[in-house]
Amino acid sequence: MLKPLFAACAVAFAAPAAWAACATDAEIAAFVGSYTSRTPAKALSPGGSMADALCSQAKLAAALTPHMGPVTGYKAGLTSRPAQERFGAGEPVQGLLYENMMLDTGATVKVPWGAVPMVEADLVLVVKDAGINTAGTPEEVLAHTAAIRPFIELPDLALAKGEPITPVTITAMGVGARLGVLGPLVPVEDPAAMARMLEEMDVTMHDGAGDVLVQAPGRAVLGNPVNSVLWLRSKGVFFKAGDLISVGSFGPLFPPQKTSGGVRVIYKGLPGNPSVSASFAD
Repeated sequence: MLKPLFAACAVAFAAPAAWAACATDAEIAAFVGSYTSRTPAKALSPGGSMADALCSQAKLAAALTPHMGPVTGYKAGLTSRPAQERFGAGEPVQGLLYENMMLDTGATVKVPWGAVPMVEADLVLVVKDAGINTAGTPEEVLAHTAAIRPFIELPDLALAKGEPITPVTITAMGVGARLGVLGPLVPVEDPAAMARMLEEMDVTMHDGAGDVLVQAPGRAVLGNPVNSVLWLRSKGVFFKAGDLISVGSFGPLFPPQKTSGGVRVIYKGLPGNPSVSASFAD
């Protein structure tokens, strides 16, 4: 799962002048210490290139695996135009998902779950087979997708006040992976119909009091959320059966303190109008 990233690191070690900002072992250890204690961290690869960031991400993933479990998939971040403009990005960023971060719908999560905990309305695709790696359209991606799952991501922006939050440093730290809540499986039975539904669906996140925090169409994520998969593929990511793919946020992120104790996300327009929920406790 981490082979492409570890290969990048091997290149980095062979060419230190070109990859000068790939995080050192000491910097990775310090970040993991902050991460596991849920305290603000120093940015990895500040001022570096995206290649540096991916090298740092691979080293960090290896160091986090004993705490977070094996990598179980990938995530795309900054998948909306407002998010890209906010962080000065010209395209999305790529991160990783870990086995131990996944919770089931209805979970109660203790606050804070990270140094800078946030809440976002997301969506996950479950890969059916490796044929997804040759897909060129959303319909072709979905022909190799076993199911769609509602998903509330609970990321951790992690960095200490004053540390640079840029596409490079966001990538280097794995795009904020910390926790996530998965909803029910929605099987993909008709790829073409599902592609239309994903683009046209209405995604609404309510807080614990029932008020609307986010309301956006599926097309808010790269025109169609399945395009996140195609973007990750364009960056060399290779998927295997069972991988989870987080497509990115359908709206702004919120701190848990602004959710009135929990959130519920409804995907109106998908079969059965599925939903996923989480509660937050001090």
